Order: sequence, then C-alpha cells, then structure tokens
Amino acid sequence: MTLNARQRALCENHDFDFSDLSAVFLNCTLKPSGSVSNTEGLLQVPKAIMEANGVSVEMLRPVDYEIPPGVYPDMTEHGFDKDDWPQIQEKVMAAEILIIGTPIWLGEESSVCRQAIERLYGQSGVLNDKGQYLYYGRVGGCVVTGNEDGVKHCAMSVLYALGHLGYTIPPQADAGWIGEAGPGPSYLDAGSGGPDNDFTQRNTTFMTWNLMHMAAMLKRNGGIPAHGNQRSEWDAGCRFDHPNPDYR
Repeated sequence: MTLNARQRALCENHDFDFSDLSAVFLNCTLKPSGSVSNTEGLLQVPKAIMEANGVSVEMLRPVDYEIPPGVYPDMTEHGFDKDDWPQIQEKVMAAEILIIGTPIWLGEESSVCRQAIERLYGQSGVLNDKGQYLYYGRVGGCVVTGNEDGVKHCAMSVLYALGHLGYTIPPQADAGWIGEAGPGPSYLDAGSGGPDNDFTQRNTTFMTWNLMHMAAMLKRNGGIPAHGNQRSEWDAGCRFDHPNPDYR
C-alpha cells in the first residue's frame, strides 16, 4: 500500500506530547520469565508504540512474584509469610496507564489475571487527596491472546473490573488475537498469522493511541473533576443533588 502525502504526514507528524506519561503492563501469563509468552508477544505492539512516543513502559509478569490470594493491600497482615504484591501496587500507582494482558483458558482470563484484579481491588477503599477513589484519573486497557474463543468475554471481565475500581476506560480499549477454534497455533507460533493479522494489529494500535490520548487529557486537566464523586464528602453528609436527602 502506498500512502499519499497527507497520509504520511498524519502517521509521522503530530503535536501530541506523551513524554510525561508512564505505563505498567501486567502480563498475566502462566509462564515465568524466560519462557515464551504469546501474550507478551502482542503486548510488544503497544509497548513499541508508547515508547516511540516518549511513554515510559514497564512490563511485569505477576507469576514471577510471590503473590498470595486475597483482597487486602498486604496479605502478610492476614496470615501469609510473604507478599510481593505491594511492590507491584506501587508501580501501578506511579503510572497513568495500566494494560492487563491475559491468555485464555477454558474461555476465561487466566488465574493469574483474576488474582491480579483481586489484589488491585485491595486498594478500592483508599481515597486520593481529593476524596475520590484511588484509581481515579488513570486509564486502563487489556490485551487477550489464545487459540480458543473468548477474547471479548475476557476483555469484558477485565475492563469492567478496572472501570469499577475507578479506572477510565477509553473507546476501544481492548485488543486480542485467537487462531482457529483450538487447539491451534498461538500468536507467536510460526505460521499463526497473528503478527500479520490486520484486524488484531489495527485494534491494538487504536487501543494504544486511545489510552495515550485519554491519559494525557486526564493528566493535563487534573484527573476526573472532584464533584459528585467524593466518598469523603458523601461520608460527611454531602449528597450532591441527590433527590432525597432524608432517605436515611
């Protein structure tokens, strides 16, 4: 395909500055580092796009860490001897963008993915300095890979969880790849067609730019406006135009 001059300019020149943004990718593969991860193969696409535009990106595999099950910030306070999640949580909170990547197993996201979401939930009651829930002002997306059906189902589950926690979900915030109904080749397998699949690569690219645009807009404007959504004010009695102030 040959691009005309306008198309080349659109691709190569823009006035957007994302250099003050950072992103954390949680690759919820079941495989430890050193093993080939098809999910990481697809996550390399948004990583490359973000880094080309000045975004600082860190990719982690939660399976490399000792992470107990639970929904509290530090599970050593609840009977476990060790918990590496707090160091991951610190990285997540330092980033404006979070992408969760997961393989599909039996039509669902991986057990590691669900565990990561449960641990993210451990901070769901914490408030920011405006009295909003802690994850307000950050954006989330997800990437799904597999050789069986379930991309949209997994994306629905992950994005709902992130939105419920307070992340902003921009348009078209998910992307994925599956081969023929399995068992079949995985994303990085020779001849899979995954890296060359136009539908997957287009959606992954659009997702990445939407995440960057939304994160930049939120950061430039101080996050989500703090009115009508402040837990601290609600607890103090403010009802933000709720139609029945005497409902209790």
